[in-house]
Amino acid sequence: MYRIAVIPGDGIGPEVVAEGIKVLEACGEVHGIEFEWLRYPFGAEHYLSTGETLDEDSLEELSRCDAIYMGAVGDPRVEPGVLERGILLRLRFYFDQYVNLRPVRLYPGIDTPLKGKSHEHINFYVVRENTEDFYVGAGARVRSGSSREEVEVVRELYRLKFGIDIEKEGAEEVAFQLGVISKEGAERVIRYAFELAVREGMSRVSSVDKANVLTHMYSLWREVFERVAAEHEGIETEHVYVDAITMYFLTRPEHFQVVVTPNMFGDILTDLGAQIQGGIGLAPSGNINPEGVSMFEPVHGSAPDIAGRGLANPVAQILAGALMLRELGEAEAAELVERAVAEALRSGVRTPDLGGRASTSEVGDAVAQKLRELAEH
Repeated sequence: MYRIAVIPGDGIGPEVVAEGIKVLEACGEVHGIEFEWLRYPFGAEHYLSTGETLDEDSLEELSRCDAIYMGAVGDPRVEPGVLERGILLRLRFYFDQYVNLRPVRLYPGIDTPLKGKSHEHINFYVVRENTEDFYVGAGARVRSGSSREEVEVVRELYRLKFGIDIEKEGAEEVAFQLGVISKEGAERVIRYAFELAVREGMSRVSSVDKANVLTHMYSLWREVFERVAAEHEGIETEHVYVDAITMYFLTRPEHFQVVVTPNMFGDILTDLGAQIQGGIGLAPSGNINPEGVSMFEPVHGSAPDIAGRGLANPVAQILAGALMLRELGEAEAAELVERAVAEALRSGVRTPDLGGRASTSEVGDAVAQKLRELAEH
């Protein structure tokens, strides 16, 4: 019995979560797995009615669950960033979900925008550091009316780097954002990437950085990577600048097996990965703390323009459920879900974003049915 917290969220979130649960229940039936679904209302409606995004009592309850199954948040009635910071980011930081795991896998029969590439060429993982880098929120905008302390901090930064006194130069406004990478934060996510490669039988780990420009942060990242790599003699390693790897994702995706990247670069690269695997409707993600509570969600947003119309693609949400099963130690069950998705897509059951005519629920039904058929054989 697994206790799973469910946060359907906004827009298409409740629709795709319903299909994800449908498939997970079918998988549970054939694998002898039971789920207790604990539903939480967090999202736009809850915020608009209560003024609250996520309360401390609920966080304490969530800490007693085995995992969190998340839909999507975002609503045009709420200022951008309020729900994302107040729910998603708060959960990631509260539970120290320091790994963002994104499989980039092109299923047979699904089109990719990459000419001459097929499912044989696109099958790798991106492991993104999830709690540090430029996402720590350290920064400010300094303008007329700013505190003396803020002005002095920015003035000193500019004086040291550029030899410029921003007050004497007459700068009307200056903004800065500080990125932070710690030795401990880098090591734990890099170590996870190597362990993933070993577990999945992969032989190459590629590290992403911009050490030729952002020297202080990414020289530390490189040093940690080299030290962890030395413990894994059978794994080939390489350093790739972030601007170079964006090109390589498009020209030779088959080269990559496990890619490990700092937070901001990973945020950008994984959306590129979603597109080359056929679109965000097919892209799941896991926010993982291997020793704590992890959260699993699709990459896509809440898409309020199509909510309630049965047009949303539930495959990313279903595959997020497979990631959850794998993290819970149910590898065979996870593989069965992934095979069922592949068979359903191969048979032509697809939502309009993939050129099909199936509804959200019809795709969920088809995957659940394929799962049962595969289990019988």
